[in-house]
Amino acid sequence: MNANVNMTKEEYSNYVDSKAKKSPIGKNLVWAFVVGGFICIIGQLITDLFTSWNFSKDDASTICTIILIFLGAFLTALNLYSIIGKHAGAGSIVPITGFSNSVVAPAIEFKTEGYVLGLGANMFKIAGPVLVYGITSSVIVGFIYWIIKLFM
Repeated sequence: MNANVNMTKEEYSNYVDSKAKKSPIGKNLVWAFVVGGFICIIGQLITDLFTSWNFSKDDASTICTIILIFLGAFLTALNLYSIIGKHAGAGSIVPITGFSNSVVAPAIEFKTEGYVLGLGANMFKIAGPVLVYGITSSVIVGFIYWIIKLFM
């Protein structure tokens, strides 16, 4: 590699492909499906449990969301969620527990800088853009829906 600094893009691409570790796509897909499905099963069990205790479906769903967010944050604080994420990939990122992890992990990382400049300033470093674009797009879609309903 050092002898030929002037590689073409194709030669460089071939070189990188020969050195790169091959990703086991099938195994990764299965793990993502199993872990993501398991998180969803836990959520459904929590919802069913609270529904059986005579909570309304909406209240049981809200309680389930709160419990899953807490579990994601708790597992992140114990440094277990990163181990799950290492093996599960998107299976651990997509459910709400992954969102909880994306808020808590930067906060824990910067806690030594203090509560305001460390924890507070960095808590939404990863999740902040998701919130901003999610809220903005929902407002835009809601406004468009309102305009359409005015003329129909």
